Amino acid sequence: MRVTDEGVYNGMPARDLGDQGWERPWSGPNGGQCVEAKRLADGRVAVRQSADPAGPALIYTPEEIAAFVRGIKEGLADHLVAG
Repeated sequence: MRVTDEGVYNGMPARDLGDQGWERPWSGPNGGQCVEAKRLADGRVAVRQSADPAGPALIYTPEEIAAFVRGIKEGLADHLVAG
């Protein structure tokens, strides 16, 4: 199923975005603990939990994704996984 750009919304079922184009930027050594991302036609990025590919997709603008990646590279989210 192809959803028009107008029909894409935050929290929509990821399955409605189709099966093609999803990528795992990184997959942990334990497997299944990763997210998948997909660039949409309008430049936004959809993110879903790999263990639940039919679950909700979070939709981000390119600027939001860039800020997130930049923050990760700078270690600003390290406290979220610190044991």
